[in-house]
Amino acid sequence: MSEPLSLCLEPGRIEAGCDEAGRGCLAGPVSCAAVILPEGFSHPLLRDSKKLTEKQRALLRPIIEREALAWCVVMVSAEEIDRINILQASITGMQRAVSGLKIKPDHLLIDGNRFTPHPDGIPHTCIVHGDALYTSIAAASILAKTHRDELMERLHEQYPAYDWATNKAYPTKAHREAIRLHGPTPLHRRSFKL
Repeated sequence: MSEPLSLCLEPGRIEAGCDEAGRGCLAGPVSCAAVILPEGFSHPLLRDSKKLTEKQRALLRPIIEREALAWCVVMVSAEEIDRINILQASITGMQRAVSGLKIKPDHLLIDGNRFTPHPDGIPHTCIVHGDALYTSIAAASILAKTHRDELMERLHEQYPAYDWATNKAYPTKAHREAIRLHGPTPLHRRSFKL
C-alpha cells in the first residue's frame, strides 16, 4: 500500500495541481491538465496515474470531473511541439489549462522541475514526482492521461497501422516498426527520433 497523498501544500488557499501526459510519445499531442479539488478531497484509489490500471483511471476520471471545483484539459499539437520543443509545449499547455479554469487559483502545484511564471502572476511550486505526493497533481495526471488515451484511440481509427489504440503512440518496438514500414503520419512529431 502506498503512502497517502498530501491534500495540499499550504492549507487555506486555492491550489491547482498541474500535470501532463504523452510527453515521451512519438505522435499526437501532449495533454495538459489543471485541477482544483475541494478542501479535504480524497479517494482511496487516487494516486499517480502511472501507478493505476486503465480501469482504475477510467473509474476515477468522472469522479474527479464531477467533484473538482474546476478542471481543464488542453492538448498541444504535434506541430506545435515540433515548433517550440516538448518541454516548452508541456509548460505552454499547463499555462493554458490554468487559464481555462473557471476559478483563479492562488497557487499552482506543478509536477516536475521546470515551469515559467503564469501570465496572470499566479505563484507556483515545482514538485518532482508531485503526482505521487499531492492529490491535485495526481488528479491532473489522471485527467491528462485519460483524455489523451481517449483521443489516441479515436485517431487509431484513422491510422490503424500504428496500433495507437494499444500503444497510445509511445515508442514501442511495434510502433517504430510501423513507422519504418509506412512512414510517419501528419500526427508524428518530426522533431523526435522516430
